[in-house]
Amino acid sequence: MPRPLAMLVACSLFGACQAYEIIPIDNPLPRPETITSSSLDGAVALTWSDEPYRADPSRFRTYRVYSASYDLDADLCRAPWSLEGTTVAPEFVAGALANGTSRCFAVTAESSDGLESDRSPVRFDTPRYQANGAALTARQVDASRASFRFWRDIDGDGRAVRSELGRVGSAASADADFVVERDPSGRLFFTPVRNGAVIAVWGNAPISSLTEVDLAPATGYSAGAIEALAGWGYIVEMRGPDGFKRFGAFRVVTVGQGLVVFDWSYQSDPGNPELLRID
Repeated sequence: MPRPLAMLVACSLFGACQAYEIIPIDNPLPRPETITSSSLDGAVALTWSDEPYRADPSRFRTYRVYSASYDLDADLCRAPWSLEGTTVAPEFVAGALANGTSRCFAVTAESSDGLESDRSPVRFDTPRYQANGAALTARQVDASRASFRFWRDIDGDGRAVRSELGRVGSAASADADFVVERDPSGRLFFTPVRNGAVIAVWGNAPISSLTEVDLAPATGYSAGAIEALAGWGYIVEMRGPDGFKRFGAFRVVTVGQGLVVFDWSYQSDPGNPELLRID
């Protein structure tokens, strides 16, 4: 709500008075006008429009991301609203969320003079159990969520189970399949990490769905970095603990300033290049 205008009354020596309006100095940045989300496993990836920064880059300080419980039956967000975190980029991953529990999300912008904008439109989302969703941040942005491993044999029994699949981890993990890096120009790349992990681009054009990736190619892999491009598919060849090859595939859904969201699949049958989605 705008602050009411104050009045200043000035009087001359002869008794004549004149009223002046005092314009308040409060001038918050505009709010983000749109917000979207992607449901992840135990998390929600949020992106929003960048109007606050574009309106006044010199005054922009940070975005503040809030969440509240959501009453599905009443279609209402229930107070209180809690601060999930802050970010300078128009994107954020709200993690450590309960699968199957809906939450409301909204974003404000804070300026360098400490003023906070109105909230963005509200977006509600529900994290879900899934084997084909992941969100990684570039190592230079948040190293704690920068790497991915299709399958880590936690119990050492040689069999892949859901809890061992799609493991997001730190950029410092030497046994990750790949890590996301950001170069000085702002482009994001997938870089293989562990011994035996190599990556290839699927085909020569973007794909509409991960189901288009049906068979891992026999050649064309690289141990070097490959640029992350929205809509494109990628294949990863890796070694299992038994020495046999394993194959994973993923399709990039979103590429942000420091965030990549992708769908993925993994073939647990040793040496089998058929990349069927695990549901």
